[in-house]
Amino acid sequence: MSGTGTPTTTAPATRAEYCVVACAEAWRDAGEVLASPMGTVPMIGARLAKLTFAPDLLLTDGEALLIADVPAVGAAPRVVEGWLPYRQHLAMVATGRRHVMMGASQLDRYGNQNISCIGDWARPKRQLLGVRGAPVNTLNNPTSYWVPKHSTRVFVERVDMVCGVGHDRAAAAGPSATRYHRLPGVISDLGVFDFETPDRTMRLRSLHPGVTVEEVSKATGFALTVPDEVPYTRGPTAEELRLIREEIDPKGLRDREVPS
Repeated sequence: MSGTGTPTTTAPATRAEYCVVACAEAWRDAGEVLASPMGTVPMIGARLAKLTFAPDLLLTDGEALLIADVPAVGAAPRVVEGWLPYRQHLAMVATGRRHVMMGASQLDRYGNQNISCIGDWARPKRQLLGVRGAPVNTLNNPTSYWVPKHSTRVFVERVDMVCGVGHDRAAAAGPSATRYHRLPGVISDLGVFDFETPDRTMRLRSLHPGVTVEEVSKATGFALTVPDEVPYTRGPTAEELRLIREEIDPKGLRDREVPS
């Protein structure tokens, strides 16, 4: 029950919960692949997918264990089904049997991602995470992106440094780069985006309820492809809301990442 006496499963879905469902949909029909969600909302989304329409999805505890159950965020698994040390995780990446959802400090219209630095790489204004595994991710397994705060600081005309490889860079590098290159989409707190355009640039796929096309365009530093009719993002079912609120994220951590 909530503080107003309204059952939590019947209270209207929040923006964060729409984002959770959008992230979960990224793993629909994924089959038996490893889900690597980075961020609270993607983590909840992967667990929701596992409990509903993607039962074959593989999850980890975030360190080195493959887990067979779906514990609440922050709770220890009750059933461990495998050992996945870092070296084996990297081998799995190289074989494409993973779908990672990464964050992005910058993204451009082609899906190039930057998590390394802001400004000239030789003398950056801000030093960030570093390239990490982004190039290998994007060239070997499906890579989606999660942006909890959509703004022109993230969605930029040109990234300061390419970490995750976008469609234009992959095409320029040739078949060795494009063979397994796949960017299924981008989820932000404003909507869902993909690259299903002739020139493989970013397109607005759906808006979260309460968001307008004008709001998204104003918060994006380049011209998006916008269809004549933009649908709203699918909302959670009653059972999905129950799973999110009662089993996966009973502490409401999702609302810290995407406030209502």
